[in-house]
Amino acid sequence: MIDFHYAPTPNGWKVAIMLNECGLDYRTLLLDLAAGDQLTEEFLEISPNAKMPAIVDYDPPADYGGDPVNVFESGAILLYLARKTGRFLPEGPRARKEAWEWLFWQSANQGPMAGQLSHFHNYAPDGQDYGLARYHGEYERNLAVLERRLRGRDYILGAYSIADMISFPWVLIGKALGVALDDFPSVLAWRGRIKERPAVQEAVNLYKQEQNRGQVNAQNNAVLFNQSAQTLLGKKTDG
Repeated sequence: MIDFHYAPTPNGWKVAIMLNECGLDYRTLLLDLAAGDQLTEEFLEISPNAKMPAIVDYDPPADYGGDPVNVFESGAILLYLARKTGRFLPEGPRARKEAWEWLFWQSANQGPMAGQLSHFHNYAPDGQDYGLARYHGEYERNLAVLERRLRGRDYILGAYSIADMISFPWVLIGKALGVALDDFPSVLAWRGRIKERPAVQEAVNLYKQEQNRGQVNAQNNAVLFNQSAQTLLGKKTDG
């Protein structure tokens, strides 16, 4: 059994897709991010960065020992589950090297840029023109990276893999970020192929009714926005 700490966001969908694709037995523990569930001491023991998704695997691979295994950060979770199940990660050093590259690309580039675009497009106060323009451009630049990679390929690594699972959710919501995919035909076709998969549909619909509950924004919720060291340490810092 795996405990899956989750909220219905693109980052949550990444791991939900993998769990469903592998048919793993898991229990979804829904986090109310706007209320600060991610900031409890219990959750911080699992995810020190106070972010979801995170998992606790009560039946880890034998070489981990018998104790439950906590894993935080979506890329690390996907790698852990791929190793656990032997699925959706290519064999061979060159192929594995490419898988790592695209996982790190998503974690360091596509994901953060898309997240910042989402903030400025959907949650920030009006008048943030520079931030909105910057992250809109960076989001489209990452779409161009993906477009070039997918020309002549059905999936990022050739065969469907965790590289697709981690990259798909932030492309899925392009329209909600104010970005059309018309200029990225290979990405658009890739998005359509993945969107048709039953496991993906199940993941995206997981607690869908909880999305955007309460319409929080940067002006009415300090738990999600404008955090500082004090958020985690509970005390003011010098300076």
